[in-house]
Amino acid sequence: MTEGSIPDTYSGNAYDKYGSRNPLVRRMLRGFWTAFDGLVVPAAPRTVLEVGCGEGVVTAHLAALPGVERAVGLDLDVPKLRPHWAARPDLEFVTGDATRLPFDDGSFDLVCLVEMLQLVPDADAALREALRVSRAGIVVTVPREPLWRILNVARGAHLRRLGNTPGHVHHFSRADASRLLAGHGRLVELRSAFPWTLGRVLAR
Repeated sequence: MTEGSIPDTYSGNAYDKYGSRNPLVRRMLRGFWTAFDGLVVPAAPRTVLEVGCGEGVVTAHLAALPGVERAVGLDLDVPKLRPHWAARPDLEFVTGDATRLPFDDGSFDLVCLVEMLQLVPDADAALREALRVSRAGIVVTVPREPLWRILNVARGAHLRRLGNTPGHVHHFSRADASRLLAGHGRLVELRSAFPWTLGRVLAR
């Protein structure tokens, strides 16, 4: 997320899907994690950066993957995230801007941008920065539209916004996501996990 680009309330998850007890949500998340790990694990990263880490759930997941020695989460300096970060003292969290990452070129084996590009006004800048600080490319996930908004409406959420989750300034179909990622590097794999699109990109 870009510093000052969206209200603090949109840093982190608007809906705690990771902690949901809803059977349907839990089933969708199992599919998400399977697809996500299928992109991350083949890269065999030892160091990983998650940009737009929110509460740190995905950062913790990355840290637990085989071979990962260091996992760092980055997000805005938002007070509501601090207790979540403090509750994970074994992980490293830093504050910063997704479009101006505070790291040198090639600082990490892999960089992950998990459900954050839809929140960043300049998604292209965020992708360029992620690729700059990565040695083995990036893994990106975005909500798949219009499925995401349809599901929100179906559960009675954000009806006045026609199902648009607060803070979402971009809406990526699978084709949109493919074009965006391919415009920044070599798109080696694109996956679907209802209702998400996931891809892995290598620098050209």
